[in-house]
Amino acid sequence: MPVNSGFDDDEAPGGSPPESRPRIDLERIRRAVREILLAVGEDPDREGLRETPDRVARMYAEVFQGLHQDPRFHLKKLFTQKYDEIVLIKDIRLVSFCEHHLLPVVGQAHVAYIPNGKVIGLSKIPRVLDVLAKRPQMQERLTEELADLLMKELAPKGVAVVIEGTHSCMTIRGVNKPDSSFVTSAMRGVFKERLATRTEVMSLIFGARG
Repeated sequence: MPVNSGFDDDEAPGGSPPESRPRIDLERIRRAVREILLAVGEDPDREGLRETPDRVARMYAEVFQGLHQDPRFHLKKLFTQKYDEIVLIKDIRLVSFCEHHLLPVVGQAHVAYIPNGKVIGLSKIPRVLDVLAKRPQMQERLTEELADLLMKELAPKGVAVVIEGTHSCMTIRGVNKPDSSFVTSAMRGVFKERLATRTEVMSLIFGARG
């Protein structure tokens, strides 16, 4: 039976819009997890695993809730402000799941834009990122989705998105490279058109490191 978050207010705790209540089939996930445990040779009825299917189902309902949310909800309210320099939010914590192995991707995003007469509240960009990240994802797609959405909804002079991620599918299995990280970027508007502007934002993001 699909889970219902039960929120009736204009915005649920954590900034989730009511029209985006999770529609996750918990019972189906429970059955699937039980089958996986059987398939790997475990006993799903032993004490330590008895509640595991339910725990996993509730976890999936949480980490994939972005599938049933509209990120544009958080970009509806803009403020008139004459400001035409870079606005940068750095080191936004990011947790997503790689769609190839359903393993965690943990990292940080850096998001910049140059307003064109309108600015957005400081918390809204991280909320949009959370919605997009809480889906089975590829980091490349996530980076471009965020940049394109901000360009469309904010109509700024430019948007820059840089994401640094550590992928569990590389660090705990396969090639087993625990110190590896993956960096993607998407430049739109003046950040793509002007080398000096792109250089400036990259310096603001990475310049103080080392």
